[in-house]
Amino acid sequence: MITWKDVIHFSVNGNPTPDKRVEKTEDEWRNLLSPEQFRITRQKGTERPFSGELCSIFEEGTYSCICCDTPLFDSTIKFNSSSGWPSFTQPLKENAIKYERDTSYGMVRVEVMCNTCDGHLGHVFPDGPEPSGLRYCINSESMKLNS
Repeated sequence: MITWKDVIHFSVNGNPTPDKRVEKTEDEWRNLLSPEQFRITRQKGTERPFSGELCSIFEEGTYSCICCDTPLFDSTIKFNSSSGWPSFTQPLKENAIKYERDTSYGMVRVEVMCNTCDGHLGHVFPDGPEPSGLRYCINSESMKLNS
């Protein structure tokens, strides 16, 4: 189980090696994704709170990266955080997520990205439920639910 200590360690010392890498040019990503998906995943954007399609869906399945289809989260660890974004307590695999320190907007946070394609997903915070205490706050536009 990944803890906040692990998250900080990865963001400072480097991330686990992904199972594979997917790299495309900016034009290739732009042609593959909708304009909103491209803005969020490739330009580190965010969607308005409570606007994402996956925010209030709690169906069974696996949430995968919209860019490269890498499995990221399982529906069994999704929870209602009332934050306005889909929230999870753990990734499916330790090496599914990439962590980087984010100091944008005058805050210090930890950005989470797909470790396969570097697509921006959202941020992780140490205020989630036990046992991990983590809240992966993820943009709906960066994922798809595979039932």
